[in-house]
Amino acid sequence: MIGYLEGKIILMGEKHLVLDVGGVGYKVMLNTETLHKFSDGSDAKLWTHLQQREDTIELYGFLTPDELEFFETLIGVSGVGPRTALGILNVAPAETLKRAISSGELAYLTKVSGIGRKTAEKIMIELREKFGKATMEGVELKEEQDVLEALESLGYSARDVREALRKIPDEIKGTSKRVKEALKILGGNVN
Repeated sequence: MIGYLEGKIILMGEKHLVLDVGGVGYKVMLNTETLHKFSDGSDAKLWTHLQQREDTIELYGFLTPDELEFFETLIGVSGVGPRTALGILNVAPAETLKRAISSGELAYLTKVSGIGRKTAEKIMIELREKFGKATMEGVELKEEQDVLEALESLGYSARDVREALRKIPDEIKGTSKRVKEALKILGGNVN
């Protein structure tokens, strides 16, 4: 089993990269956000999950062991494959997704292509107890979703908005205040 790879990126694709590790090129599937953190020729360190089926062997990469663990938890749910799990990780950071699942916020999961309401509910039912009580109140989670949707409606990409949301200090509360702060981070000039 391949658990970790470190090497130089020799090729970037839409959903993968090829990592040269000691003269061997490993094709590693990544979520979009992780993929955008790298460029051709840069060094990369990835925690990996090897998925073997009858007709394919695929390697999935993650920046942290926690992200890998969340991915493996998702694919443990019947009907959720590795590509769907990567799609889920494209929606929001793993910690936000865990809080969403714990508090029953279906909207995070139903945004993923291939996940309908029934599958989202199944994921929530199977994983809610595993992630324990939500560490963020449902209201705050809804607020984060509202900020994301507001900024996406202004034309910002979900990836850029999520990155900006991570930079907002925790003490800034309220949808409008968080939108203003995110706009400042994104290069807007809001007072």
